[in-house]
Amino acid sequence: MGKRLVHQRRGSARSRYRSPSFKHKGPVAYPSLEETEGVVLDIIHNPGTSSPLAVVETSDGGRFTMLAPEGIASGETVRFTERSILKPGNVLPLSSIPEGTPVYNIESNPGDGGKFARSGGNHGSIVGHGENVIVRLPSGAQKKLHPRCRATIGVAAGGGRNEKPFLKAGKRHHALRSRGGIYPRVRGVAMNPVDHPHGGGAHQHVGKSSTVGRNAPPGRKVGSIAARRTGKK
Repeated sequence: MGKRLVHQRRGSARSRYRSPSFKHKGPVAYPSLEETEGVVLDIIHNPGTSSPLAVVETSDGGRFTMLAPEGIASGETVRFTERSILKPGNVLPLSSIPEGTPVYNIESNPGDGGKFARSGGNHGSIVGHGENVIVRLPSGAQKKLHPRCRATIGVAAGGGRNEKPFLKAGKRHHALRSRGGIYPRVRGVAMNPVDHPHGGGAHQHVGKSSTVGRNAPPGRKVGSIAARRTGKK
C-alpha cells in the first residue's frame, strides 16, 4: 500500500504544508485608508515574504505594514492619495498613474489589498487607460483592471535574491519551509506504481497520457489537469 499523493496530503492543511504563522510579521494588504499620509518608522525582515516590510505610522496614530519599495528609508513619508504624486511608496488608484510608471502590489479588484507583483524585485507597468486600465504584469501578460484598483509606485524591495546560489540542499529546504514549501520534491516517474500514477516501468517514463480531466479523482489528478492544448504551437 502506497502513500497518498503530496497534493492530497497538502489538502488536509496539516502543519507540514502550512506556512508558519510566526514567520509573517504582519498583513501586507492595503488598509482601507483615503487621503492619508504616514511616516516610515522601520524596515523589517519578514521571513514569510521575499520583500521586506515597512512599518508606517499614520498622522492619526494608526500603524500598518506594507511591502517596502526599493530605496525607501526610515523617516520618509508615504501617501494614500487620489492625486498623481509619483513617489516610491505612494499608493494610488490605477486611474491616477501615468502610462509607463512601475507599480507593484496591484489589486485585482478594488479593495482586495493587492494580489499581483508582490515578490521582491518585481513590478508591473501601466500600458494604457480607458474604460479599464491595462497593466503589464511581471510575467509579460497584460491584464485589464478596474480604474479604482490601487497599486504602489516603484519596485518591490528585495530584488536580486536569486543571484546568490543556495550551495546546500539544507539551505533550500529551510528557504521553502518558511513559506510552506517542501524540498526536495520527488518526481512521479521515479516512484513505484503504488505511490504515483506515473510510477513504475522499465524506464522512467509516464507511460500514459499525462493530461487528465477536471473531474478525475484526487489520486489520479497529476500532470496536465484539464489542459486546453499540449505540445508546441
